[in-house]
Amino acid sequence: MFLSFRSIFRVIVTASVLFLLVGLFTVTKAYSAGGAQWDYDVESGHGPEYWGDISGAYKTCKEGMSQSPIDLTEASDVTLPKIEFNYKATRLNIINNGHAIEVKYDKGSYIIVDREKYKLLQFHFHTPSEHLIDGAPSVMEMHLVHKSNRGKLAVIGVLFDIGAENINLDDIWANLPEKAKQKRSVGKKINVIDLMPNSKSYYAYFGSLTTPPCSEGVKWSVLRTPLEISEQQVSKIESIIGQNNRPVQPLNDRELKK
Repeated sequence: MFLSFRSIFRVIVTASVLFLLVGLFTVTKAYSAGGAQWDYDVESGHGPEYWGDISGAYKTCKEGMSQSPIDLTEASDVTLPKIEFNYKATRLNIINNGHAIEVKYDKGSYIIVDREKYKLLQFHFHTPSEHLIDGAPSVMEMHLVHKSNRGKLAVIGVLFDIGAENINLDDIWANLPEKAKQKRSVGKKINVIDLMPNSKSYYAYFGSLTTPPCSEGVKWSVLRTPLEISEQQVSKIESIIGQNNRPVQPLNDRELKK
């Protein structure tokens, strides 16, 4: 049986639409949060060792000479400027972004360091820690991400070691979103200053974001005194996110201070 021209045209159009939809699905699947897909799985082909290859936008992950995290060892003893913390309580807005558990911070909190003001945007968690101290990791690291009016980034790192249950994490841990892209807003307020040690002495160096696109020029301050967290608390966040730490990067010619 012969098909009419109209029937053939319909077949061609239908096939073209299906091809287009398949292509769109493939592109959508390959991209996440506006960029090429990446993860921490060493066997996926999208893990840290491949970040610089999976997208041109991420080439700094491979080619950058001032990457983070690093091993915080053999730091020079200097007098570092005091960090002025001006943190207020925030509503508890938590998101599982697929790579980390992140708490969005309300406007109005900031730090001042080296006479520059950096506004607190969010904080999130990595297990185990990304920075090492003398080659050894902590079980968890919290990153507080700040941005200045000039667009400069400053990140405060807080390390956690196994010990007693950290009750200041309770409200966050009780509301951890279990699925990627899931959000939870809770009618409570927390102040992240309660998740920091009393001593604010720190290691200082210039590095990068520890996730793609691995942008450099980030002012890093990693507090030297760790906090405690229970094994159960670590197990709970790892059961949701898994291990999400980037391996340490070469220091190259940078100066590490404390």
